[in-house]
Amino acid sequence: MEEQPIKNDVHIVEIPATGDRAGPEGGNAEATAFLDKKAAESSGSHPLGEIAGSAGHLLLLKLWQREESRLGRRACALEALMDAARRDAFYLCAAFLAFHGLSLALLFAASVSASAAAASPLSERACCRRWWVPSSLSLAASLALAAAVQLRVCAYWRSSRGLRRERGDARALARCVQELRMKGAAFDLSKEPQYGVTRAKCASVEGAGAWRPLRWCYQNIVAACLLAVAAATMCSGKFILCA
Repeated sequence: MEEQPIKNDVHIVEIPATGDRAGPEGGNAEATAFLDKKAAESSGSHPLGEIAGSAGHLLLLKLWQREESRLGRRACALEALMDAARRDAFYLCAAFLAFHGLSLALLFAASVSASAAAASPLSERACCRRWWVPSSLSLAASLALAAAVQLRVCAYWRSSRGLRRERGDARALARCVQELRMKGAAFDLSKEPQYGVTRAKCASVEGAGAWRPLRWCYQNIVAACLLAVAAATMCSGKFILCA
């Protein structure tokens, strides 16, 4: 007997796709439209988008950004002035010390040569009586150098106070710019940065943080030290000539 072949019947059932499974092209199109809709809604409700859509808020933001740039340039200029004043004061102090060192060396050499060449003590007494001549010249030069140093020190502290004010104004303006960016169209256009309040707070903190006489001594300690050195040099000149 012949064997009958076994027949395997395969039935394929097609399931229609609907909704999001309709096909790759239809799904991508719906997803893209949904994302575009969300992006449009978010751009319209974002504070920066509201500022871009309002001419008044956009103009105010540009003006405040320009003011921030101007305050930054002024702060950089004041820092440069402070550096220049500090450098000039250092060079003048170095010249002051070099001048007094040279003057003391010359007085000592002159007193040694005069005492070695003197034949009688009368000449030594006459040299001692004229001690005020080199000392007066040294004192005049010392006062001139000390005044120049004090002028540069005053310029440094003046620039420091100006830099403190500029930084306070920059902080007040930065707070207003940040508030404008956060609120968007809801920001009040009549609001202005509180420059005077910030300066008053800085002045009150500065006045409360240090006692006024102590602060004055701190700011003028360089001139006081130079005058002390000039007085000591003047007394040393008398001692060298009359010893």
